[in-house]
Amino acid sequence: MKVKFKGNDVELKGKQLAVNETIADFTVTDTNLNSVNFKDIPGVKILLAVPSVDTPVCDLEVATFNDKVKELPNVTCVTISMDLPFAQARWCAAKGIENVKVFSDYKERNFADVSGTYIKELGLLTRAAFVIDSGNRIVYANYLEEVSNQVNFDEILQVAKSTK
Repeated sequence: MKVKFKGNDVELKGKQLAVNETIADFTVTDTNLNSVNFKDIPGVKILLAVPSVDTPVCDLEVATFNDKVKELPNVTCVTISMDLPFAQARWCAAKGIENVKVFSDYKERNFADVSGTYIKELGLLTRAAFVIDSGNRIVYANYLEEVSNQVNFDEILQVAKSTK
């Protein structure tokens, strides 16, 4: 699949996820360098793939979900980037991120492989958003055509709110 990064075509490696598929388990790294299996995160999940939390568009996205997910007590919001865990921890502390779980895929690109979000030319994840039900079935999937565009916050939150 091709998407655009600042107007230029880039290619996503792997097979993209689709609605009604079950997401395969994957392992990412938390800000304390611990491995985390996605299957161990219970309930409904908003899953955000971003190029880097330390960029204006990603910063706004994670900060917005950090604020809005408080209204959805049964939903866990997860953000994954290729940023190093040290940088993610520093950024989260500076921004007061407490309601979004931030993970890194830098080590093995396991999430990138499972989700088809890896931008081959840049070594980054594309911007994509998923809502996953408590059985790990995908109920919403959106790979943004332009990586620097923002996700549809209201649409994602509405889907997550109505998912069990």
